[in-house]
Amino acid sequence: MIEAKSCTNITDIRTAIDEIDNSIVQLISKRSEYVKEASRFKKDENAVKDPNRVAKVIASKKELALKYGASPKLIGNIYKMMIDFFIKEEMKEWKLQLNENK
Repeated sequence: MIEAKSCTNITDIRTAIDEIDNSIVQLISKRSEYVKEASRFKKDENAVKDPNRVAKVIASKKELALKYGASPKLIGNIYKMMIDFFIKEEMKEWKLQLNENK
């Protein structure tokens, strides 16, 4: 992929952004696989929701944002939205497994 400063036109920029977006979506998909599997190791709904873990994850991603020159506010918001979604999905999976084990 061409470096941002080396782009010579808007097409170069859009092509690079499309490549990055493709990678982001692939990584989110991969992350969702792990979230789904995590439900197997959780004993109750509180373990699925785990607000302390959520706060730690969001804080650590804000630190990564600073490290890489991204907006901590943006990254925090993205992770909050993503984690809220994944918790709902993980809860569905956890309840499904609970019913299967009855």
